[in-house]
Amino acid sequence: MPPPATPPLPPLPADSQVRIGHVHLKVAELERALAFYRDVLGFAVTQRYGRQAVFLSVGGYHHHLGLNTWESAGGPPPPAGTTGLYHVAFLYPTRAELADAGRRVAQAGLTLDGAADHGVSEALYLRDPDGNGVELYWDRPPDQWPRAADGTLSMFTRPLDLPGLLKSAPGPSAR
Repeated sequence: MPPPATPPLPPLPADSQVRIGHVHLKVAELERALAFYRDVLGFAVTQRYGRQAVFLSVGGYHHHLGLNTWESAGGPPPPAGTTGLYHVAFLYPTRAELADAGRRVAQAGLTLDGAADHGVSEALYLRDPDGNGVELYWDRPPDQWPRAADGTLSMFTRPLDLPGLLKSAPGPSAR
């Protein structure tokens, strides 16, 4: 007779130091995607793999973002209503840095899909040249996060004062 089955152990939470290391996107045209992530958002190229892939980062990290055409050269964006990446979110350290990113987006003539105040954060939403969703955001300090009476988070989605945000962008001499 087999021994009685041992009930499965509950899953352990991931270590609090786990972070998303990088995102790798399939793109149709490498140079077009590179112009968006490097020239508009300000990521630096850390390495290229010929004409098919490029790795980018901020702050000297090996790469936060990979772009490749290995399976997607010339391909269309996935149709709406299908599974896949909803958006990749880039966290800026301050409201002023988010405002600077918003200024860069506006100067590039790109259209925002939306701009929201979530209570815990302020966010700008747009599409990259391949139709991938991109969120640019900053987090308010945790002591400013909205909370319910029981202490749980009480996030919301409200319109963002975009002109007010953009006014907080650093001037050209601030960098």
